Amino acid sequence: MKQTHNLLVDVLLTPSLVTDFSNADWDLLVRQANHSRLLGRVDYRLADKQVPEGPAAHLEAARRVTQRQRQAVRFEVAQIRHALAPLGVPVVLLKGAAYVAAGLAPAQGRIFSDIDILVPKTRLEEVEQAMLLHGWVGGHHDAYDEEYYRNWMHEIPPLRHVKRQTVVDVHHTILPETCRAKPDPDKLMSAANPVSEHEDVFTLSSLDIVLHSATHLFYEGELEHGLRDLVDLDALLRHFSKDETFWDRLIERAAEMDLRRPLYYALRYTQRILQTPVPDATMRAAAAIGKPPTPLAWLMDALFGRALMPDHSSCDDALTPLARWLLYIRSHYLRMPFHLLLPHLVRKAIKKRFSPVQADVPKLEDN
Repeated sequence: MKQTHNLLVDVLLTPSLVTDFSNADWDLLVRQANHSRLLGRVDYRLADKQVPEGPAAHLEAARRVTQRQRQAVRFEVAQIRHALAPLGVPVVLLKGAAYVAAGLAPAQGRIFSDIDILVPKTRLEEVEQAMLLHGWVGGHHDAYDEEYYRNWMHEIPPLRHVKRQTVVDVHHTILPETCRAKPDPDKLMSAANPVSEHEDVFTLSSLDIVLHSATHLFYEGELEHGLRDLVDLDALLRHFSKDETFWDRLIERAAEMDLRRPLYYALRYTQRILQTPVPDATMRAAAAIGKPPTPLAWLMDALFGRALMPDHSSCDDALTPLARWLLYIRSHYLRMPFHLLLPHLVRKAIKKRFSPVQADVPKLEDN
């Protein structure tokens, strides 16, 4: 079996390792971090370390990008708030935008590609119309994609601003309505915390931020940036667990929101891969409510143990492509019934095979 070399996780855990790095080590670290969208996080972790001139230039570039993007996130949130203010609708920021607005640890060194918001489903049409009036337009989706988003998904098709080219994903819940797990969006909204900078703008509660991050990662099928999301989870858990009641409340909230399994996976793999200090009692409690049967648990260890590594050839073994493909199929199986699953996967495969390659989503800009 191919020997993998995961320098990125080693450095995130023990930044002092770079003291003895060769040029080849630095080159590999930068490549792994760049592929994983974690170069800014590496820069943040190495802030007090001496870095050779070559890799230092890459880290400085990543630092400038992440700093500019944090500013752009704040600007874009203000524009969204301006567009929706006449409606008086509460807007809950999700994922990266929430980390910035709440000043949470994952915002440090993070790369952003879009803004995710949560609004009440009953106000979804009004929100979309207001966004359209202020310059956000739908992408070029065919009739099938439009129906798929609007009838089955937990969000409308992404909206892109005609001038700034920034993308906003408007959610009405955090999992597709066809999904087996059914977190209550009303409970998410009612527990949300206000953002001091903007009236009617909120973030999820600390418990729900963690559970949403876990749900997003472990229901996701395309895990090329899975390690980045796992690093987010690690930072969130370390931050919120300063409150000694956090762990017990997290277990209770996961049960209440029907998110037991993703919480178990989040705690298991942050602990195994990133050495997150999860108390033994919490791990036992999470396993009691969310651990899959033993054969499936072994399989998931084999799959996630590969898919959550940096998306770089130096971290792959012979089974990594298969692991990623099986998790991709699993994600769709979890999110839709079989009578929708098979034709949907066939359609996606055909579309991927014959569609032109799409460029990455433009990075957030504040102009």
